[in-house]
Amino acid sequence: MISTVSKLLLAGAAALALSGCGEEAKVPIAEGYGPKPTLPEPQQSLMPQVLVGKAVGWSGDAKPTAGSGMQVVEFASGLSHPRRVYTLPNGDVLAVETAEPPKPDEPGGIKKWFQSFFMARAGAKVESANRITLLRDADGDGRAEVRSTLVKGLNSPFGVVLSNGRLWIANTDSIVSVPYKDGDTEITATPEKLVDLPEKPFNHHWTKDLTANKDGTKLYATSGSNSNVAENGIEAEKHRAAVLEVDVASKQFRDFATGLRNPNGPSWNPVTGELWVAVNERDEIGPDLVPDYMTSVKDGGFYGWPYSYFGQHVDERVKPAAPELVAKAIVPDYALGPHTASLGMTFNEGDLFGEKYKNGVFVGQHGSWNRKPVSGYKVIFVPFKDGKPFGPPEDVLTGFLNKDGEAQGRPVGVAIAKDGALLVADDVGNKVWRVTPAKATAQGDSAKPGQG
Repeated sequence: MISTVSKLLLAGAAALALSGCGEEAKVPIAEGYGPKPTLPEPQQSLMPQVLVGKAVGWSGDAKPTAGSGMQVVEFASGLSHPRRVYTLPNGDVLAVETAEPPKPDEPGGIKKWFQSFFMARAGAKVESANRITLLRDADGDGRAEVRSTLVKGLNSPFGVVLSNGRLWIANTDSIVSVPYKDGDTEITATPEKLVDLPEKPFNHHWTKDLTANKDGTKLYATSGSNSNVAENGIEAEKHRAAVLEVDVASKQFRDFATGLRNPNGPSWNPVTGELWVAVNERDEIGPDLVPDYMTSVKDGGFYGWPYSYFGQHVDERVKPAAPELVAKAIVPDYALGPHTASLGMTFNEGDLFGEKYKNGVFVGQHGSWNRKPVSGYKVIFVPFKDGKPFGPPEDVLTGFLNKDGEAQGRPVGVAIAKDGALLVADDVGNKVWRVTPAKATAQGDSAKPGQG
């Protein structure tokens, strides 16, 4: 138990950290993107740099700034910590309202208290609504005027996918499903459990994302690590830092790909048919390390965590070392910048944005808590050519931080609407944003190119 005096001292230390103390980034953020990011020597310190935007929400009609040639409107507001969005075949949109579950078994102490202090400041320590809300734009004006609770009573849900007439949901501790038919606005059936997912001990990375193969015989669930770099012991990492392949018929799962510290946003590459994920990399070796990334994942592939990063760059903190695993670590396809917290990704198979954006990837970057200057806090687009990343990223939504560095919103999950628009879940603003080309002005919008 931490005493009141200790908490006051820690609060003072926290304020000091927020005032800008600590190591500043030396590598330009642009060099942390792409297939060959700059990877400086690691830095370790007693106290990591902490700089996180205090969650304040959007004031009045304020909204993010759209990229050149784009506009953004509020699709839905008044939600409770929406983290994931998903589009149903009829155009209805699902918003997964969720937050982290209680973690009574997670190790405590000063470091834990310190991290919790800043996560609360960032808006992450809220009660989970544990529901999926259906949003419907019945009149086609780009805003959802119909809202209903589709599924409730879940356990920190995150991933959701419709397959073979069932809505599959990844709770923090299991995959469950409910029957769904086109047009449903409320599902009262009790969710049926398919498999348990890794939860104990600690449940450090609690989000479990989800997708399905084309015929629905397999589900693919993401499972983040139980630590930063296995400091809780490698035995706590069973079926963690991995993409899990779940066989629906047998109700069994296996590790499909491993060494992925915190994978999210599983998406199918429309050109190559490969499964891709966005991955949050490790902390506490400096503001320029390690870049988050997105990558294709191969069956049986190992991607380094915790022993190495970006291929064979060994993390000396991890003992015992595993040189035989490091030797076979696969280099990720594309870096997404250090500490950007890239939590959502989706391939753009629609035609609304034009040929330039066809089959490329939109990425929701939740934003850093331990980098100066901050990174992320935006949505980006990465162009693809012939099924591979091709060129630098482009800003799609910015302005989530105000002039005082406070977080008006933080983008998380991204999805493509039935009409090809981009949908973005904002868990601090408690909204879903809708992005379209400026020329595709929805009824009642008057945004000019680049002004959002």
